Amino acid sequence: MDANLAAVIGAQDAVVLGRRSYDEWAGFWPSSEIEPFATFHQRGHEVCRDIHVSISVVQTLLAAHVVDELRLVIASKIVGSGRRLLEGLPPLNLEPITSATSPTGHLLVAYRIIR
Repeated sequence: MDANLAAVIGAQDAVVLGRRSYDEWAGFWPSSEIEPFATFHQRGHEVCRDIHVSISVVQTLLAAHVVDELRLVIASKIVGSGRRLLEGLPPLNLEPITSATSPTGHLLVAYRIIR
């Protein structure tokens, strides 16, 4: 899980979080000394900490064809309700890049979006 997270963070310029994830993590990241978060912030990258990003923003980006890859961490236990990531979008052609399962049962997947 740590190696996957480090690779994902090392390859990105910004992080887009849903409202609940943002609320849970916003207080942690800015002062974290835990890697890879600390280096990510020291490089000046943003974690969308000034706005709450809803799933509709991600859906809008996907529908506008400006997303090249999806990297997802899927929890082994999902609680709650709400909109689904791909709900209401036109069909997407996804090519699997990587997949792994963490020791705690999280599924770590990456897909390339084929146009």
